[in-house]
Amino acid sequence: MSRQWHTSEDRAARYADGSLPEPDAWSLEKHLESCAACASRVSAAVRGTAAGAVLTDVRAAVLASAVREVPVSRFARLLWAAGPAVRGAWSAALLVVAGAALLLGQFRGAPEARTLLLALAPVVPVAGVALSYGPHADPLHELAASTPGGGLRLALTRTAAVLAVSLPVLTLTGLLLPASGAPAAAAWLLPGLALTLATLALAPLTGFRIASALTAGGWLCAVLAPSPGEIGARLARCLDGAPAQSAWAAAVALSALLLAARRTAYDHTN
Repeated sequence: MSRQWHTSEDRAARYADGSLPEPDAWSLEKHLESCAACASRVSAAVRGTAAGAVLTDVRAAVLASAVREVPVSRFARLLWAAGPAVRGAWSAALLVVAGAALLLGQFRGAPEARTLLLALAPVVPVAGVALSYGPHADPLHELAASTPGGGLRLALTRTAAVLAVSLPVLTLTGLLLPASGAPAAAAWLLPGLALTLATLALAPLTGFRIASALTAGGWLCAVLAPSPGEIGARLARCLDGAPAQSAWAAAVALSALLLAARRTAYDHTN
């Protein structure tokens, strides 16, 4: 929706009294999300209607309640926004990956435990993003996505929750495993962030689940195929050294720019 036009007093009054045609009302409501001047004009028009006094009383009651319950409300909103990202199958998968790597490295003495962990770690947050946003993850997704806090903002909130859980768990697990010539335990962080942001950047075009399948599948094919016996050498080329890490940092920056440039495209992404 273009931000160059502004609503007239007459249009605002017709919206307030319900006489504005429905398509025009939808258009105006979308415009109000990004135009404070028009929002103030419409609010003034609504206050002048019969419903104005009722709405004023409701607003006062809501604000009074919010003042009394600000700490609880903010914490509850945070848990609600991040909830689907840190519960269910993804959390179990994260613990399985970390636990299996520790068991393999500590109890069987397998020298390739860290190598396998580094091969899988970048796709764990990608899977978390895929499972945390959309109708399949949240029964209230359509309602949440239609609010000012929905769309990209909600997706980034849940992505941050996924990263906040997976990054320390997987990196600490890598530090506890024998190096045995594998890249450093934290070498997967930039690739993991790049793949996660790339998933977000692709999501408006394909949906979150397909986007995550493309990014995670591409990484796994590049690292594990065609010969699993060469995983260590391929990981070293992908993760070790300033050139490889600089390339991943550039991928992170590019994906972040795409997210910023196409932020409005996330309003209807599943």
